[in-house]
Amino acid sequence: MRVLLITKIFPNAVHPDEAPYNRRQFAALSRYCDVRVLATIPWFPGMARLSKWPVGAGAPRDEVIDGLPVRHPRTLYVPRVVPALNGPLYAASVLPELVGRGPSPDVIVGAFAYPDGFAAVCLGRLLGVPAVIKCHGSDIDVIPRDRRLRRPLSWGLTRAARVVAVSRKLAEGVEALGVPRDRIDVVMNGVDAKLFQPRDRAQARAELGRSPRSRLFVFVGHLNRDKGVLDLVQAFERLARVHPDIELTLVGSGAEEQACRAAAARLGGRLTVTGYLPHDQVSLWLGACDALVLPSLHEGTPNVVLEALASGRRVVATNVGGIPDILHSPELGELVPPGNRDALAEALLRAARHEYDPARIVELAGGRDWDDSARALHDALVSAVRGAGKASADGTEVGNGVVGAPAPKTGLENGAARTGPPPS
Repeated sequence: MRVLLITKIFPNAVHPDEAPYNRRQFAALSRYCDVRVLATIPWFPGMARLSKWPVGAGAPRDEVIDGLPVRHPRTLYVPRVVPALNGPLYAASVLPELVGRGPSPDVIVGAFAYPDGFAAVCLGRLLGVPAVIKCHGSDIDVIPRDRRLRRPLSWGLTRAARVVAVSRKLAEGVEALGVPRDRIDVVMNGVDAKLFQPRDRAQARAELGRSPRSRLFVFVGHLNRDKGVLDLVQAFERLARVHPDIELTLVGSGAEEQACRAAAARLGGRLTVTGYLPHDQVSLWLGACDALVLPSLHEGTPNVVLEALASGRRVVATNVGGIPDILHSPELGELVPPGNRDALAEALLRAARHEYDPARIVELAGGRDWDDSARALHDALVSAVRGAGKASADGTEVGNGVVGAPAPKTGLENGAARTGPPPS
């Protein structure tokens, strides 16, 4: 089976930390089928003069990432003016990458609902192949609030052969936008089980030069408002005044990095900002901490929560998106309302005094690795291709909706099959 993945959330040479979950899942998927990635980069005239916008503008046209052939086409983007145009412009920008560039894919996957998923549906119709939309969080939780985007978003979702959501909560949001439940698959992300596993906390702290006696919280993610990092800093500053044994480390970079570093300077070593770190260093910080903190305002299924639990560490997080599905027991951590700094500070203090067994956390969390996640995604894609073939034959639509089992041997694995047009 030949799979074309189209997404604007994917690493590149300029931003290697972007969306590592997509990189790992798609690399694992390539063990089951032929995968090609178009990791798009938004562009508009004069963009280089605006410091906010050089998001990967200097990335090469082609590179290989985790064994995947990745191309970075520039897609025309009209910021803020008429956002409903961005889906058609995205599709038109990507179309030249599909003409005369080898065999057509069996399925096109748009990994973000809009504009990526919208474009995938448009391109699938032009090529006569099914399109699958993979939803991550803000594309379903936030974009529909914009009345200008709700209609094109719903248009793409309802015309996709299947929609993949990373949590049950997100699947409910997709259904609310008009997609029948039997065309929605929930495919959870995975973790690198070799990297994220329980470590000796004292040894990890010694490697990082941290005190073995402190109570250490770690945040991992983009340092921006949507991740709640400023709420976290203010809640921590309140605690730090009266609890000298509590420390916080922020792992990541982003728009609020300078504000976070200013707070670190005020707190004299109690708050550390590391900037972007590779995954092996992230796993070391998780091994060193007493708990992960993620006070996001909205989420899909944040991979760092899965990684913390696989590392045997409890979590303090907000009650948004797919997080409640992951923290299904009080033993795994505590949920607080988004944006509530008082509740966050109180939860942090309770977590600082809570003793627990890391092995119990791992056992209770369950979890899956990236191969499990990739096989589940493969099942959904095979179902889309089978359904499109059935639809072209007799006007009906099929799909088993089963994810998580080993990928069936269908004859599609080596690109042997072609399919008819997707259902409309």
